Amino acid sequence: MTATRSVLVVGASLAGATVATELRERGFSGSITVVGDEPHRPYDRPPLSKAFLKDSTADPWLTPDADTSDIEWILGTAAVDISGRTVTLSDGRELSADVAVIATGARARTLLGAAELRGVHTLRTLDDATALRESMATARTMVVIGAGFIGAEVASTAASLGITVTIVEASTQPLSGPLGLNMAAICVDLHRANGVTVLLGAAVDSLQGHGGAVSSVLLGDGTELQADVVVIGIGAVPNTEWAAASGLAIDGGFVTDAQCRTTVPGVYAIGDCARTFDDVLQDHHRSEHWSHAVAQARHVAGSIVGEPPPEGATLPYFWSDQYGARIQFAGRRQATDDVRVVEGSPDDGSFVAVYERADRVVAVLAMNNARSFTRRRKALAASMTTDA
Repeated sequence: MTATRSVLVVGASLAGATVATELRERGFSGSITVVGDEPHRPYDRPPLSKAFLKDSTADPWLTPDADTSDIEWILGTAAVDISGRTVTLSDGRELSADVAVIATGARARTLLGAAELRGVHTLRTLDDATALRESMATARTMVVIGAGFIGAEVASTAASLGITVTIVEASTQPLSGPLGLNMAAICVDLHRANGVTVLLGAAVDSLQGHGGAVSSVLLGDGTELQADVVVIGIGAVPNTEWAAASGLAIDGGFVTDAQCRTTVPGVYAIGDCARTFDDVLQDHHRSEHWSHAVAQARHVAGSIVGEPPPEGATLPYFWSDQYGARIQFAGRRQATDDVRVVEGSPDDGSFVAVYERADRVVAVLAMNNARSFTRRRKALAASMTTDA
């Protein structure tokens, strides 16, 4: 087997930056080049919907300096094509390597006409967060479209700043996919308990403006919601179009096997842009969670330097901070699972619930009970390794 002497990472995201730094930590001495379309060095996204919106001094950076770690960073330059392990950049340069890792992430979905009005935002990038923070500085009212975790965290941050917030959600049961009906309802009730209005089963008709700035959101039933700021949080689209002619399998993301290998030899795909085969689900799955991106990056770095794959499947994990509460979830939930609270009480704002399938715990959810959650998460991960 020929030793890998060079690695090209396309995407200076969490996943991209992690695979690059992990390679160095694992002793890889070859060349590493990281290409990113944003001008900023790699940054962490979770603070963008929380601390960064409140404090301009909040530090989101993943690396202390893009010039360290003997890694070449090409920032502010997008990849526009890939053929084999050769990537063409927007400035015309072509870069080749023994191994290519695609980590181009995803972009926020938006609504028709959103770009035409000041004060309408999506939240995905550092520049998005900076623009939203500037709008929030003078806002009195905000409408958040979408009750997913990003929308929920923005609503929480805005409410803490004294902004009157209304969440508009098309579904009647938001968050029921990842959490199940009962646990999702508890999370939605957090908004109401903190003075945020939540409108479920509500469709957005249009965004209304005055003088080039948003002024209100018109709903399908004729209700008009005043809004100095509108945040659209209705999901994300994987960034794959740049590689449409590459021959890589693309279907809701770059399709990979369980080891993050694409259909082109020597090319991996990780993070939000990848649709990876899940050995447990026996299906391809795309995840946008922080922990998933880090786990995949570490796995690929290990694979590149010749380490054996870790035993057992990676336990999915995510968290969300809202209204001073930390929500944590680990495992794989199915619609038929039984769920029961085993510690605390939702009424007290601190509890732990387990999801069971055939009398076996398959997932755990906690609110404001990090110690018990961590213990149960470790036990769940250990049981998966044992089963493997």
